[in-house]
Parts: sequence; structure tokens; C-alpha cells
Amino acid sequence: MKFRLVFLSLILIFFLVSIFICQGIYLPKDSSSVEKKLFSVEKGESLFKIADNLGKEDLIKNKSFFDFYIFIKGTQRKLQAGEYYLSPSENVPTIAKKIISGEVEKMVVTIPEGFTVKQIEERLGLKLPGENLEGFLFPDTYQFPLRVSAEEVVRKMLDNFDKKLTLDLREEIKNQKKTIFEIITIASLIEKEVKTKEDKEVVSGILWKRLKNNIPLQVDATITYLTGKKTTKIPLEDLQIDSLYNTYKYKGLPLGPICNPGLDSIKTAIYPKNSEYWYYLSTPEGATIFSKNLEEHNIAKAKYL
Repeated sequence: MKFRLVFLSLILIFFLVSIFICQGIYLPKDSSSVEKKLFSVEKGESLFKIADNLGKEDLIKNKSFFDFYIFIKGTQRKLQAGEYYLSPSENVPTIAKKIISGEVEKMVVTIPEGFTVKQIEERLGLKLPGENLEGFLFPDTYQFPLRVSAEEVVRKMLDNFDKKLTLDLREEIKNQKKTIFEIITIASLIEKEVKTKEDKEVVSGILWKRLKNNIPLQVDATITYLTGKKTTKIPLEDLQIDSLYNTYKYKGLPLGPICNPGLDSIKTAIYPKNSEYWYYLSTPEGATIFSKNLEEHNIAKAKYL
């Protein structure tokens, strides 16, 4: 009889402890809470440290419940560093799932076509490391961790560029006996000069034709790249700036790309459209006016600019 009472007592204790543990694990700290906290898991932090921090932030009832749950699941080595938005209204399995799967909070950043490296740095609030990045940081919408490193930003944007410039496009560039650097440089000029795909194709044809015939490109956007001025009217003194980016003063391509072009501009640089035009200008409203000769071009300049 005594043994039976002890046995029943043990069962009862086990039952009560199980209920206590289950409640600690599956019932949230505060189911009515709408608060969300940014919780950081540092690289190399142990399970015990993470659990302790969760307890200190009042995100779980007790750190022991988190330790126990992770041990039972055998996932202590799968906890990932990062920043997570967590709430006291979430139970231990929900919180654990986020940290195990690496569901870190991210910022969504859109880099428009035609942004320079400097503009990208200003948007991200980071100084990007590396040389000759201009032209190769592909404009797109990105998701970055909240505390993303500048190195990670550059790596992700360069990887995106490599993916967008497909094998077929690379083969076409090679067949034309041109380099990717030349294509991206022309594409950057096109990106800053004209808006529509149709106009870009014609302008591409004009630029390549002028290069072939040893005629200065005379691209206004290369001057504004040097001066930082946002204008369609280039002062005469700016045309005298002694820089290899000055396509009025020096023949051939500028020293390098003047922005980071989008895929349309890159493709039109690869696939230009032949035309009878040798000149073009952009009106203040953004329209492109094409001319067959210098006389027509000067008339257009007087009329539109």
C-alpha cells in the first residue's frame, strides 16, 4: 500500500512538473502584449547566454524553459547570429524557430538605375570599400540585415551584376571584340543621357559610331559627373575641365563608368541601333532630339536649350 502511494505521488509530481514545463514553453510570457523588441544574437554566443538574454529582456518566462526546449530538440548548434524582432506574446517554440532558421530582421533598400557609388553610399549610410566599383553595383531592390557590413553590400551587389550579365550577353560582347568595361562605360553614359529604350538604342549607335570615327563623344553627363551639377545647360568653363572624364576635351571613352546602369542600358550598349544621326540632345523636359549633322544640332540647341 505504501509503495502504491509513493508511486501515485511520483506520477502526480511528474504530471504537475510536465504541466509546469509545458506551460512555460508553450504559453507566452504575455499573450496580450503588442510590444516587439529588437533582440540581438551575437556570433559565437552560447545557448545559455542567449536564453539568459531572452529572460533579461522579459521575452520568455524563464531562461530554463528555453534551454530545456532547445536541448530536447537537439538544435543548440543551429542557433544563428543576427537581429530579431521578438515579442512577449510569442512562445518559446516560435522564438526558437526564428533564431534557428535565421529569420533576421532586414531593411529593404532600392538602388535606382543611374545611381553613382556616392549616391549609394549616402542612401545606405555606409562607406563602400574597393576600387573601380562605379558601373558594377547593379541597381535593384535589396534586402540587407539591419547591421549589414559595407563589404557584404558590395559583395551582394557585385554578385547581382554577375547574374544579370548572362553568359549569352558576355559571349556577344566577346564576339564584338569589346570588353565588359567598355560596354558598362557606354551603358552608364546612355543611362544618364536618355530615358526610353528606343532612344537608348539610337544613342548607343551614335556613341559607338563616333568612337569608331575618332570623334569626341561630347556627352554632357560626363561633365555633370565631374561637377556634381544637376543641369542640362553646361557652362563653357566646365567644358574646359582637364579630366579624362571630360568627353568634350578628350576623344574616346571617359576614364570609366559615370554611374551604375540598369539592364536596359547595358543591353542597348551591346545591341546599338544604326541610324543616320550623329548628334542628339536632351530637352529640359526629357525628350531626345536627334540630328544628322552639326548644323541641325546647333539649330536644335538654339530651339530647345
